[in-house]
Amino acid sequence: MRFQDAAKDARAVVYAGIQADPLVARLAVLAADADHPQRLMAHAPDRERAEALLAASLEVAGRGEQARSQYRGAFVEELTQVLVRRRVGSSAEAAVRRERRVLFDGVAAEIHPYDLTVEVAGRAEAWDCKWGARGINADVLNQLDDARRHAADEETALRVGLVVYDLRTSCAVRLAQQTAPKQGTVVVTMESLDALAGRKPR
Repeated sequence: MRFQDAAKDARAVVYAGIQADPLVARLAVLAADADHPQRLMAHAPDRERAEALLAASLEVAGRGEQARSQYRGAFVEELTQVLVRRRVGSSAEAAVRRERRVLFDGVAAEIHPYDLTVEVAGRAEAWDCKWGARGINADVLNQLDDARRHAADEETALRVGLVVYDLRTSCAVRLAQQTAPKQGTVVVTMESLDALAGRKPR
């Protein structure tokens, strides 16, 4: 098993500009440090952090409908990266990468790259990030399961999962509608985001 950068097509170039916007990083760090109620923006006990989250969210909202959908995806990816890097620690921080493919000998490469990978021998991970439960579909579930199975064929551990910025109940309903394999796929929802950083939900 090996990793490779995704091809730089027109969509990737445009999206890279959104990913690099400082607003995305600022919002991700604010959300990473927030507790569950603050992430829901309801009954937040820490008014200062809640107001900072709200201000950054409103700044995204002010950029128009088309930009909003792109910023939402970039935000979930950035938040996932912030949290996963906290778990793996500074010594392995560089192993947490974005927009990468996972390659296997004798298997055609997937066109769609993974949003986030952890490229540490024996602890490799591949994550796909979604703004809402509607992003859970057969294509992404099959791709994650295929990667897990191909890694197992090579006797290599690969943790695969979905990070969905939506409520557990919404994700459970969506997953129940899918016939694609999902047993080996970790699903992280808003309630369990802190697990990505190796800490208990707050």
